[in-house]
Amino acid sequence: MSKDINQNTNSSKTPLSTSRQAIDRFKKLQQKEVSTDHLLQGILAKDTTALSRGITLIESTQQNHAQKAQQLIEKCLPHANNSIRIGITGVPGVGKSTFIEALGSLLIKKEKRVAILAVDPSSAISHGSILGDKTRMESLVRSPQAFIRPSSSGSSLGGVAQKTRESIILCEAAGYDIIIIETVGVGQSETAVHSMVDFFLLLKLAGAGDELQGIKRGIIEMADAIVINKADGDNIKRARQAKNQFRKALHLYPLSQSSWSPEVMTCSALEDDGIEEVWELVLKYLDITAKNGFFEDNRIQQNKFWLLQTIEEQLKSNFYSHPKVRAALDSQIDAVQQHKITPFAAARYLLELSKQ
Repeated sequence: MSKDINQNTNSSKTPLSTSRQAIDRFKKLQQKEVSTDHLLQGILAKDTTALSRGITLIESTQQNHAQKAQQLIEKCLPHANNSIRIGITGVPGVGKSTFIEALGSLLIKKEKRVAILAVDPSSAISHGSILGDKTRMESLVRSPQAFIRPSSSGSSLGGVAQKTRESIILCEAAGYDIIIIETVGVGQSETAVHSMVDFFLLLKLAGAGDELQGIKRGIIEMADAIVINKADGDNIKRARQAKNQFRKALHLYPLSQSSWSPEVMTCSALEDDGIEEVWELVLKYLDITAKNGFFEDNRIQQNKFWLLQTIEEQLKSNFYSHPKVRAALDSQIDAVQQHKITPFAAARYLLELSKQ
């Protein structure tokens, strides 16, 4: 009986010991996977899993991840800045997903590696459609030469855009030749994307009634090309009319610092018509701006912009997370609403608290 008990005891220890060993191995594996050196090796080896985890680290809001993320970015930086960055914007329904898949597929046929990132702070409220792009871009999702990453959703456009800007560095270190940055096409996200790309493309629809509105919003001033999408079927005539309207409107704008005059084209992403011409236009722009020095100067100015933008975001974050500010903010808002104090005096008071 004693022998049987000992046997049962020993046998019961075996699976427990095995489980503990498995847990220990898992913990060691986890520690190894989150180390910046391990992630760097994987990214440089073009491992998409390592790239995804690196971007997740950048997007993390945990304080203990911030330092690791910064270390990873700094280690990737010597291997970055060697891609073509293209920004694509347009209102929901303009066909951005279809267009990007058509363009991405064309580039892959030309033996390019394509990464697609997104700036969409509204996706958490389900206003955006970018989070669905990964399911709609079926061809690109299956290609080992493509990488699609929906943005980290959140309320702060500056924060989301900054993380996207840093994600570009990781994608470039992973050897992607073309980085496509997609924006939902509403609000200030267009300006944010424009500040991190080499070529900014505006997708439009014919007959949508927003031609003049688009001109008023000033988006055309940022666009290096305007492409009228869905120029197929019964819509071809309207697309050509819209093309002429935009061409006339562009004559009202002075020549940009790049010495490039934005061009207007039509295409049908669904029928894969005109996509090759759009890419040739991008190459033409890059050739001109490389020769006149604007390409390099633009990237320098963008780095300066993101330096200042990051300082502003950090100062804002530090201010609102300050314990004394958090404790006094609501009472100061109430005082302003009841006309007991001016907004300026309340702001000065809170700013003084943040220094303590």
